[in-house]
This record gives sequence, C-alpha cells and structure tokens, in this order.
Amino acid sequence: MAGKYPDKIRELELFNGTFDACKLKAKGADVLFANYPAGTEIPDHTHDTENYGVVIRGEATLTVEGEAKLYRMGDWYHIPVNAVHSFKCSV
Repeated sequence: MAGKYPDKIRELELFNGTFDACKLKAKGADVLFANYPAGTEIPDHTHDTENYGVVIRGEATLTVEGEAKLYRMGDWYHIPVNAVHSFKCSV
C-alpha cells in the first residue's frame, strides 16, 4: 500500500476494492486509510457498513444519495450504511 502510514496502519487488513487502502474494522463500521492521486474517481457504489473518513491532504468531492459536498484538509465525512455514493479527488 502506498503512503507514509505508521507500521501499525500498514499492517491492517488490505481493503478489497478498486483502490489501495488498509481497513480498520469496527463494530458496524469500517475506517479506511487510503491515498487517492488527483483525478481519482470512484463511481457510485454502496457498503453494508457505515464508513468514516478524514481528508488529510488536498480536497475531494463526495456525493452521497445525490448530494455532493466538497471536503478539504481536516474535514471528516460519514457515509451511512447502504447509501449510494461516489468520490472524486480534485487535488
């Protein structure tokens, strides 16, 4: 997995998806540690868990159930269980 994460993060289970990430499982939720190069686009999809994330560099647009929102460095996001969502990393 790309990125400069601490060893404990890089030792987590790898995420099985269309991008490189490590996954931290929690009761009813997943937390992903991932790097998205500028221009990365992830099309509409769903998860059977809630997902949480924080932008640590750059910015990205997350569209959840048709509502788009721009997230910048330091912003946390939440994706409800089974919500249709997509992602675009602009910077």
